[in-house]
Parts: sequence; C-alpha cells; structure tokens
Amino acid sequence: MSKAFASQADLDDKKITFEQLSPHCWAYTAEGDPNSGVIIGDKFIMVSDATATPAMARDLIQQIRKVSDKPIKYVLLTHYHAVRVLGASAYAAEGATEIIASRGTLELIVERGAEDMQSEMERFPRLFRGADSVPGLTWPTLVVGDGKPGRQGSLEVDLGGVKVQIWHPGPGHTRGDTIAWVEEEKVLFSGDLVEYEAGVYTGDAQLEEWPATLEALRSLKAEYIVPGRGEAMKGNADVNKALDYTQRWVTTLFQAGKEAAAAGMDLKAAMAHTRKSMDPVFGHVFIYEHCLPFDVSRAYDEAKGIKNPRIWTAERDKEMWSALQA
Repeated sequence: MSKAFASQADLDDKKITFEQLSPHCWAYTAEGDPNSGVIIGDKFIMVSDATATPAMARDLIQQIRKVSDKPIKYVLLTHYHAVRVLGASAYAAEGATEIIASRGTLELIVERGAEDMQSEMERFPRLFRGADSVPGLTWPTLVVGDGKPGRQGSLEVDLGGVKVQIWHPGPGHTRGDTIAWVEEEKVLFSGDLVEYEAGVYTGDAQLEEWPATLEALRSLKAEYIVPGRGEAMKGNADVNKALDYTQRWVTTLFQAGKEAAAAGMDLKAAMAHTRKSMDPVFGHVFIYEHCLPFDVSRAYDEAKGIKNPRIWTAERDKEMWSALQA
C-alpha cells in the first residue's frame, strides 16, 4: 500500500513553545514543525525564518507581542524554502523594512522559487492553511555576501543592546544557507543546517560540503541553538548533540547513495539500500518518511555527479513518490 504523499496525512496541530533562551533571544518551536527564532533588542526585533504563511506568522507575532512592543524591523531568510519564507508579508504591519538573505538564497529564489512554492504547498497542507493570503514569492531587500562561505561580507545588525551577526557559513541544506549569531549570548539560529530528532530534508542539499559547514558552526562554541526543526538546545554539550545528529544523518545518507551509484543500482534499489542504514537509527523521528525519498533522490544524484540539485516541481514530487513509496 502506498504511503500518503509527503505530509498530506499529517493534519494534527502541534503544541507551540515560545521560550526565552538568553536576555535577548527566544525560540519558537512546534514539536518538529519548522522553527523560528526571535531576537528582541531595545529598539528593534529580528525574526529568523518567517513561517509558511501570513496566518502562521500572525501567531508568532502574537507571541512576540506578549513580551515586547518594539517594531519587528528585520526578517532573516535562512534559506529559500517556501515553508520558511512565505509568511514574511505579515511583518510589514509590525514595522518590517528589511528582509535579509544571502546571495546564494537570492539566486535560488530566482532559479526555482516559483516551482518550490507550488511543490511545498502540496507537500504540507497543514502548514499552508490560509495559503490564499500569500501575496507571492518573498524577495530580500538586503543581500549579504558574495556567495562565498565565511564571515567576509557578513552583516552586523544592532537591535539596541544586542548585535546580530549574519553570514553564509557554507553550503549544506541548500547552497545559500544563512545563520544568525548573537555572540555575546552564544546563541545560534541555524535554520535547517541543523536539526534535532526530526527528519533532515536534503532534497536541495550539497551533501559533500555539509559536514564541513557543521564543523564551522561547531567552532562557534554556541551555548544555545535554535535548529530548523526540533527543540531548542541549551548548553554546549546539547548543541553538539544536535550537530552530531545532523552530521550522522547526512553522512549515513550520502554514503548509502555513493554505494548505490557505484553498484549501478536504480533509484528504487538505492532507496531499499539506504533504508538498511537509515531506518534503524532515524526511522522513528518526525517527518522521516516524508524526507527519505527526497533525500535518497538527491544523494543518488549527487553521487552520480549532479552537483546542482535538480529542481523539484509538484509533478516531479509525485512521480518520485509513486516510484519510491508505493
């Protein structure tokens, strides 16, 4: 029997947690759903990852307004995926004047943003309730860096009493991943570069480079991390647990993809081969069955030399799902 496509059967609401991690930093998490981060300064507020729709963003705004009436001036897009960015328009009424993204993220929006928007809306019906309120693609107003990894060309934003450093640490979840780092409080907002006890979506990933990017994040010695999915981690030991979890997923997946490609397997055989190493370790986590076929497809492609991920469309999604999850 075929499994329900992507997350179409996942319709139960999740418990929202909005917790303070440090004097200025907050985590908005929801039992494995996409997380957002909030940094509240004396003058301005920054939101990291805007949520999927304006309706969802309004729930986050409601949480913020319980603790601060400052303008939400900055919205950071950690990467281009629709489920992270299409709620951005809701912040305009709250004072947002700058939508920040890396050069790589801007390029990906241009290259495949429209296809990704349609694809993700069909994958995540619960997260895209109220999708008719989305005005279209979210475009950055402030672009950081030149596409090369590292702090050169980084942006520092002063929110009043707290400064936020923003840069592209390297490719991983996408080729444009961007982080927010509050150095004085040792809080890292990683986007989907890091996950914990949830599926790690790699359908648009750079798998070979991802582990090195995780090590660049580890070198920050963060005491708190708001990962893309999963609970906020507190204490450096638990931050490293999240980094280790993500690295194990990425390296296990890519090794299986390389083995499948070297053995001349077709994609369906590659899926079966990958399950042997992935299912026992990760099969229990949130959105595992959603992520795995997309992940296997990308690992197989990259192992065969396709460096720039192929664009996912709603049609390609369903063809792949029918082949691998029947």
